[in-house]
Amino acid sequence: MAANKTRPTGADVRDFIARVGNETRRKDARAVTELMEAVSGAKPQMWGPSIVGFGTHRYSYADGRPGEICRIGFAPRAQSLVFYLGDFKGRAALLRKLGKHRTGRGCLYVNKLADVDLDVLETMLSRAWESRQSD
Repeated sequence: MAANKTRPTGADVRDFIARVGNETRRKDARAVTELMEAVSGAKPQMWGPSIVGFGTHRYSYADGRPGEICRIGFAPRAQSLVFYLGDFKGRAALLRKLGKHRTGRGCLYVNKLADVDLDVLETMLSRAWESRQSD
């Protein structure tokens, strides 16, 4: 059985964010880290080489194999901030109020925090955190 590729690494989150090349993305990553820490009450940790995650969510694949990922997290990618929030009640309505964004398979893409309503984002983070099983 193959191990999950994305798992906690022990790498330093502050060092990772400090190496983000784009200044706006780096500032946004610091702000998102603070916001997620406040919402979750959990400390950030690196999941794989590029995801800043909070908490642990355990789940089962269709074949019964266990999986594990952060309860909420984000990655400051070159093109956008990518949020990993999963599905939660009221997600679609909040997305309509969020501001400029894109969605993909389980992800939320935001070019910069200035493009979105931070109160709506905070609500989304809180609901995503509450909806996922804890560790």
